[in-house]
Amino acid sequence: MPEDAPCRALRFGVKTTPMHLTYDEILRVWEEADELPELDDAWLWDHLTPLAGPPGGAVLEGWTLLAALAARTTRLHLGLLVTSNRLRAPAHLGKIATTVDAISRGRLVMGLGVGGTRQPDGLPNPAVAEYAAYGLPLPSPGEGLARLTETITILRRMWTEGVFDHDGPFTTLRGTRNGPGPARPGGPPLLLGGWGDRMLRIVAEHADIWNVPGPPHHGTDWIAGRARVLDAHCAAIGRDPAEITRSAQIIVDYADPAATRAHVRALAAVGIRHVVLALPRPYVDHAARWLVDEIVKPVREGGA
Repeated sequence: MPEDAPCRALRFGVKTTPMHLTYDEILRVWEEADELPELDDAWLWDHLTPLAGPPGGAVLEGWTLLAALAARTTRLHLGLLVTSNRLRAPAHLGKIATTVDAISRGRLVMGLGVGGTRQPDGLPNPAVAEYAAYGLPLPSPGEGLARLTETITILRRMWTEGVFDHDGPFTTLRGTRNGPGPARPGGPPLLLGGWGDRMLRIVAEHADIWNVPGPPHHGTDWIAGRARVLDAHCAAIGRDPAEITRSAQIIVDYADPAATRAHVRALAAVGIRHVVLALPRPYVDHAARWLVDEIVKPVREGGA
């Protein structure tokens, strides 16, 4: 395989974090990205309060915003990177996601993660204030993972069964129906975000796509090590690890696109095949076109 083949084969997405931004600012990026075939997908996040900047600043709710953007685009695959499993009851989340899938005519990618959990005393935990503000309890990490697994089970059943009952450790459902059904047989592809050993077991069992933060949050050596753990989990259950697309997200640097390109190439070298390029605020003019011209094309074409 040519040395630059992994870079040429990379798929790219754009992420607009809906924090301290208006709907119109985000919409402009998505509508422009929708016209650029070099960008495959577009993403939001799933928080209710700002994680940086003024605590009273604007934050748009993720799934509501995603539905609006789905109606204003025609080509991009789309989703939340990632949905917090703690913010919505599982079957309610399934109904919301199915609605967005219908609005987008089958373009939804179901991004999902554990959400906020309790951390050992002394460790920073921004979820504490956010969840307290909305009356949401923080589970232990073990409970969060168990709840995530149950949600995945419920989502799969909502997308494949006409009517069902569910008796789980946290959720009881009776006579659950979900019309209209998903646009694709089996439902939207499932992207799971996370990197702990127990989370990677869930990824091995259920995910179509695995996503982690890339440089500078986590180095490529660390990502390669986590990928080896995922491979071991796949081997233990008899799944081909090649079935799971490896994905990472990085924040681009408008002032130093060469550094962003270097990060992308380093990710490709350790097996990442999908890179989500998160845009810092405020957005530069024609931000989606900037990504294509400064990051995507040079990486694929082998430029500096």
